[in-house]
Amino acid sequence: MLPHNQKPRAFILNSDKPILASSYKDRESTSALSDISPRDKPWDKHRSNADIVAHHYKRGGMNRYAERVDLCSQLLDFRLVPDDKKDEVKLKLSGAKFCRVRHCPVCQWRRSLRWRAKAMKSLPKLVEDHPKLRYLFLTLTLKNCPITELRETLDKLNYGFRKLSRRKIFPGVGWLKSVEVTQGKDRTSAHPHLHVLLAVKTSYFSHGYISQDKWCELWKTCLGVNYQPILHIKAIKPKKSLNTILNEVIKYQVKESDLISDPAWFAELVTQMHKTRAVAVGGIFRDYFKELEEEPEDLIGKDDEDEDDQGHLYFGWRRSEKRYRQVNRE
Repeated sequence: MLPHNQKPRAFILNSDKPILASSYKDRESTSALSDISPRDKPWDKHRSNADIVAHHYKRGGMNRYAERVDLCSQLLDFRLVPDDKKDEVKLKLSGAKFCRVRHCPVCQWRRSLRWRAKAMKSLPKLVEDHPKLRYLFLTLTLKNCPITELRETLDKLNYGFRKLSRRKIFPGVGWLKSVEVTQGKDRTSAHPHLHVLLAVKTSYFSHGYISQDKWCELWKTCLGVNYQPILHIKAIKPKKSLNTILNEVIKYQVKESDLISDPAWFAELVTQMHKTRAVAVGGIFRDYFKELEEEPEDLIGKDDEDEDDQGHLYFGWRRSEKRYRQVNRE
């Protein structure tokens, strides 16, 4: 264990394998990021998928996007900072060059993390200001569409929600809405749907309650369709569940498994989703979550730069191994 006020000669991120700081420059077979810091293993997965996405962009003739994704996060700069929970040090991302391409798996992941951090920072203030509010989690869907008609279908989906939210019966005093698109089982269609976190008054459950059937009928009417679209709604009770649902709403727009599955589907997805909005906020939520409508400027997380800096480690992407490995930077 390392005291926080001591500059370490050795640091321990995986307690089974202590790594000597003095040995890095001399080591021929450098250590992998995921071995030194198991909690950073997702970097390997997202960067590996980014290689596939870069190839899809290239196959689709989008060479500038392909090049940007290809060069994204090739080198990671981590600071060694104290881990108060374990009396050790841990890695914290300090620097990286991100491509900011919308469907880059690395940037999509980092964007989601930053949105999540912003939301979690604002949530206590919302709960403090409005302690009597209750929350609902609403999922709104419609029939799958050909991937070539995705933009038109997204417009219809968002217009339907806009009509729903303006109904007098609509109970939400605040809402946070996100769009998710999944690939259809036939691999040629798309399934767009909305995830919505609704804040309602306590009185909703005593007078003003809307049954599942009534919600479904309202959604059908607002969509203007002649079939019954699927809708799910549930009440959120404990604060922990509210955190979980908030994370669900502001996660990725498209699963990485769908991004990498089919080059032709991906290329059309990029065209159809160009400049569409991922997240929207309304009602009293605008006082707390308005930032979530914007692209995060900081994909690194520099909120805690005042933490004790006990050195840096650098990791470069090894495409052939599909792993980040430690590199020297003189």
